[in-house]
Amino acid sequence: MATDALLKSPATHRNPLYRPVNRTIERVFFGGMAVLLCVIVFIGFSPTYFRAGIVRAPLPSPILHVHGAIFTLWMLLFLIQAALISAKRVAWHRSLGIIAFCLPPIMIVLGFIAAVDAIHRGVQIGPLDPYVSSAIPLIGIAWFAVIIFAAWQTRRRPDAHKRLILLSTIALSDAALGRFPWARMGFSPAAGAVTGLGILILLLIAYDLFSLRRIHRTTLWAAPITFIVGAFAVPIGMTPAWHHFAAFLDRTISPLL
Repeated sequence: MATDALLKSPATHRNPLYRPVNRTIERVFFGGMAVLLCVIVFIGFSPTYFRAGIVRAPLPSPILHVHGAIFTLWMLLFLIQAALISAKRVAWHRSLGIIAFCLPPIMIVLGFIAAVDAIHRGVQIGPLDPYVSSAIPLIGIAWFAVIIFAAWQTRRRPDAHKRLILLSTIALSDAALGRFPWARMGFSPAAGAVTGLGILILLLIAYDLFSLRRIHRTTLWAAPITFIVGAFAVPIGMTPAWHHFAAFLDRTISPLL
């Protein structure tokens, strides 16, 4: 492959910024991030979903059970895919990836439905009113759609693909971070979620700098947007324009659910 030829070329090796990728460190990092994100999702949704019995959880709508099951399946597949790469089972990883990429379109639709349903039921994240709260999942799922499409397009470029998959899952974790018990730590839910999101993204940037001596070009564009989407969801949700939009969704979409 052209990339292999470039990596092996003498000119590349003479570049003082060049550092061959340590595959062991790479597997440890991405595998560790998969475990960390699964733990974050478990903690965030533990009171209302996981510890409530999952299937027996007293969710207000059947669609939320489907939503919870599909998003949980994504997290499990994310963890399994990372484990397969760590175990050097690349062929299995690729085969399972075909199945895994059937989930995002379903997740996007279910994420939208669940967010509108939450508006109608008056669900609040911490002290945020329902309309402001709705900005977190709705803007997050919109960005997830963009970044997961980019991940699909780069499926034959593992370095870019794995970073986009990681960032897409970090974007999804924003909803779980918003449900952390931040008040006990002296943070508001919005500030805590943004702080957690920033730390997760900084871990990827730190890994790039350590492993590559530079920030990977995929990280360079996708990481800042992922942070901006998470950081500005609440401020956007506080605007009159968003309140009109959320009210419109409640009036027009909620009766159809």
